[in-house]
Amino acid sequence: MDNEDNILERLREMLGKNADNISILEHQVDFAVQMEYYDLANGLESPEDMESLPEREQELYDTNIDLEQKKKLLVSIARIEKPEAYRVLQRFLPLAPPELKEWAIMAYQESRILLETHLLDEHKVFISTGLGGKGDRLRYFVVLFPVAEQGFSDTEKKVIGSEMEFMLRRFDGEVEAIRFIDGYATIVALVPLDVPVKQPFQQVVEECNSLKPFIKDEFIITNVKILDSNEIESVLRYRNSAEWMEKVDEEENDDEDEA
Repeated sequence: MDNEDNILERLREMLGKNADNISILEHQVDFAVQMEYYDLANGLESPEDMESLPEREQELYDTNIDLEQKKKLLVSIARIEKPEAYRVLQRFLPLAPPELKEWAIMAYQESRILLETHLLDEHKVFISTGLGGKGDRLRYFVVLFPVAEQGFSDTEKKVIGSEMEFMLRRFDGEVEAIRFIDGYATIVALVPLDVPVKQPFQQVVEECNSLKPFIKDEFIITNVKILDSNEIESVLRYRNSAEWMEKVDEEENDDEDEA
């Protein structure tokens, strides 16, 4: 099996035995929010003390406390390696207002990982992506493009759906959603960490095209976010640009040199 996109193998290379103690952020959290959360966490000097925890919990619900202060509260509470702090975040999560929901998710997840590490005396590896995941599988957004300008026919849509379901099950993955919009096929799917990311989708394209090619070989795959139509078109424009073609040529030359 080609390990080029095998995330679990890469983690094992970098982290050794710790790579087997993996926890994946299951919720979808905007990547920019994740970066802001980690930046704020890295800037905090020390976690809150236990004595102040009841007061800090009340402040999370206080409408007089501004948004930025509540973000700091969530981050600081998450860093307390005590069950009481975890319970505070667990209670707050379902009640968090929309503007704090993703911050509450991040804090709750961090608190859970820190508590497990502290109680079990095991170092846990936390994986977070924009689209999250489930269990030992990461969530991906995929876009397939039709060969025909008029898009996919009804028959072709059925073939894509059945092949996608079959192939993801074969790789112990899961199809969460398939939509056909603006001439594209968009898929949201879960792929195990030990499966090269592109492999299931490449095989779907190959199987669908075995009798009559109707899907283009190139497709979009990302775990950062679900793209809208404008973003998909932007990716296509970039792929048709001189910059993209130059990058492809460089990669092909590198492959020839390695061979």
